[in-house]
Amino acid sequence: MKPSIIKLRVRYPETDKMGVVHHTNYFVYFEIARLEYLRGLGLPYSELEKDNTQLAVLEAHCKYKAPARFDDVLVVETWLSGLTAAQMELSYRICREEPGGETPTLLAEGHTKLVCIDEDLKPKRIPDIIRNILPPEDIPAE
Repeated sequence: MKPSIIKLRVRYPETDKMGVVHHTNYFVYFEIARLEYLRGLGLPYSELEKDNTQLAVLEAHCKYKAPARFDDVLVVETWLSGLTAAQMELSYRICREEPGGETPTLLAEGHTKLVCIDEDLKPKRIPDIIRNILPPEDIPAE
């Protein structure tokens, strides 16, 4: 599965007193990457909402490997790692871009499990508007 890749620069308010990115911000980075993953497939999240579909987070997991700091450039990879009738799972890898083309440093890995819901917050099948944009090679075997 080919990952979607975005770059983010760590902003000062995302860091704690020690100058390290606060752990909760990694979930914000995951969300930004998730929205850009869908946008990159040709489906802005606003189009999902027009289709009476939202993606609610059922589970979020992050394993921290090394700290990110203010002004670091983060490379966030996102890929589809699971798909069922009503749920999808996206996985993430966050690395720090190193100067001079050195090997990026792995900072965190994680995943989110999402369920499709309607405007009444009731689970629903993943609609064709999502399934039709997923490249067949990106759909995990069930």
